Amino acid sequence: MSIQNHTVSRSSQAARVAAILGALVLLILIAAPWWAGRADMRLMGEIFLYLALASLWNLMAGYAGLVSVGQQAFVGFGGYMLFALTIFGGLHPIFAIGAAGVLGALIAVPMAVLIFRLRGAYFAIGTWVFAEVFRLSFAQMSSLGGGSGSSLPVGIVKSLAASRSGREALSYWLALGIAVVVIAAVYLFLRSRNGLALTAIRDNELAAGSLGIDIWRTKFVVYVVTAGLTTMVGALIFLQKLRISPDAAFSVNDWTAFVIFIVVIGGIGTIEGPIIGTLIFFALRETLADLGTTYLIVLGIVAIVVMLKAPKGVWGLIRARYDLQLFPLSYRVQQKSNKAD
Repeated sequence: MSIQNHTVSRSSQAARVAAILGALVLLILIAAPWWAGRADMRLMGEIFLYLALASLWNLMAGYAGLVSVGQQAFVGFGGYMLFALTIFGGLHPIFAIGAAGVLGALIAVPMAVLIFRLRGAYFAIGTWVFAEVFRLSFAQMSSLGGGSGSSLPVGIVKSLAASRSGREALSYWLALGIAVVVIAAVYLFLRSRNGLALTAIRDNELAAGSLGIDIWRTKFVVYVVTAGLTTMVGALIFLQKLRISPDAAFSVNDWTAFVIFIVVIGGIGTIEGPIIGTLIFFALRETLADLGTTYLIVLGIVAIVVMLKAPKGVWGLIRARYDLQLFPLSYRVQQKSNKAD
């Protein structure tokens, strides 16, 4: 006799295998200072930082519906706060990164109150306007180099570690750490009750409101937390660069356009999408960077083709074909068959 039982679970065989492989890859990456060259570590550090930025933008746009084209405001703010807190505040760079994140979250509060009055394209434009205000404001600060920018003093750089190799290893580990923290935070948040509310808002905002979900509060929390973490990533970016200027800090190309490209081609509204999109972006960049402006044209063509042929991104294609979910968020009903005489 065959007895059919139904089980409800979030996990799957693919997710468990992915978790084991992910842990092994993470251990290998942690050991990179002992097997990778300096150039490789710098490249991997950049990959981790872009992955963190893409995951945060995806949380805002893909889940909360907050399509921002002004995230460079927080990247640049984080960089400048790192310089200000270390040079004038006397903080150690690592503590300055954390403090910058807190300041970024605090400054996002009044920004959210203002731009949450806007909808759709007007919201996107509002975020870009704030980023420009930041850029113009910091360009007037002569103590931080004004329009030409400034470099991090040698004494502050050496406070990270005595040797150059030690500083490079620490910068690499910090970049890897922030990427892991961001992905874990996004994953845990989306598995929480707030994450369920956020998913409901994404699917149908009107229906979510009718069920008693506080839409404004949920989006506000996402925006502020994302701003704080993005500010920390920005501080890490310019800790690696050791120099900052308004145009570099608030570059819409580097910190927003490329991030949107990563999320769109990888798969918006999924945790896996930004990971795949980051790998594709850097593969294209390293392959085509020598082509000059042609490289940007190729990126544009790739984005257009993906949006036309695979609106849900590369991961959307993979998930539709193989029913894979490496970061399980929703419960799934599974059948379990037991045989008894």
